Amino acid sequence: MTIDTRVGPPHFGTERETLRAFLDYHRATLAMKCEGLTDEELRQQSMAPSTLSLLGLVRHMAEVERAWFRRVFEDHEAPLVWSDEIDFQAAYDASASTRAEAFTAWEAEVETSRRIEREAASLDVAGHQPRWGEDVSLRMVMVHVLLEYGRHNGHADFLREGVDGTVGA
Repeated sequence: MTIDTRVGPPHFGTERETLRAFLDYHRATLAMKCEGLTDEELRQQSMAPSTLSLLGLVRHMAEVERAWFRRVFEDHEAPLVWSDEIDFQAAYDASASTRAEAFTAWEAEVETSRRIEREAASLDVAGHQPRWGEDVSLRMVMVHVLLEYGRHNGHADFLREGVDGTVGA
């Protein structure tokens, strides 16, 4: 991997600044775990029976960003990127995917999520989570997506170590 250029969250900041910074830190962590790898290395799976790969994680996080920002706050009917049936597992199948395809989709969803968050008047803005049939706050969405990144970045550590033997960051 290259030198760690991630920007950590502020030691003192508003709740929103802190949540935003932690999300961006974890987004940068996933990107960092994929740096310098070929498409084939990014598709390398951990061990049977798991089909998990770094590229699959990037695709999955594009779906997470879409499901929790775009579908909650803008378009409840927006299809997922890789599944018409709202099947989050479909994104994990990166067997025919490329870095360009996965990262283009993920980066677009991240930018949409950032825009939605920036445009919201407060963390108390409510959106409708169509899978739950309930309203949720922007605060809850940001925390949920942050937890998703934290969990999956742990997987990314393991997967990257399997590719090149690096120690997790």
